[in-house]
Amino acid sequence: MANYVDLTGMKFSRLTVVGRNGTDKKGQAVWDCLCECGNHTNSVSYKLNHGEKRSCGCLQKEITSKRVKTHGLYGTRIHNIWRHMKERCDNKKCLDYHNYGGRGIRYCDEWNDLLEFKTWADENGYNEKLTLDRIDVNGNYEPSNCRWANKKVQANNTRSNRLIEINSETKTMTQWSDETGVKAGTIWWRLENGYVGNDLIHKGRLNRR
Repeated sequence: MANYVDLTGMKFSRLTVVGRNGTDKKGQAVWDCLCECGNHTNSVSYKLNHGEKRSCGCLQKEITSKRVKTHGLYGTRIHNIWRHMKERCDNKKCLDYHNYGGRGIRYCDEWNDLLEFKTWADENGYNEKLTLDRIDVNGNYEPSNCRWANKKVQANNTRSNRLIEINSETKTMTQWSDETGVKAGTIWWRLENGYVGNDLIHKGRLNRR
């Protein structure tokens, strides 16, 4: 086992090291730390010694909150979008957590800062009628995987909207409905009842199966 300096009892900014908590995948000692706010958090020695880990996360939240209020963004629509994005990924009590953080969805470090998020939003087509959408619904919240989209685009991009292949062409149920005029509910019913191919988008009545 690699040698390490015992940090038990030492204080690093808001953190006091309580004791050793195993080793990470790289063989680094992991320490259980008690934050001044009362929460526990883990950290490796390097981050503590170099000031990269100074709290359980509460310090960054306080800094961010002060910046938000200083720049007049508190309570704005962009602030609410940013806050809800973080809650879905971080807060296990959030109703949508199981669809986001519970599935391993995260947001990039850059977007932990509201001003960075707002800058990206302004440079990438944000307006009051659009909402934040992940291009890959299984991917993270990050610039390369996000866009501003209307409700219809988002509806086409949900996990629940099935991809259907007809004549070697793959589209969502909603897209097939738009193209053929057949109601999405009708296409869904036919799928559930064993219809395939062109039968799914046939405008006339079909013989029941």
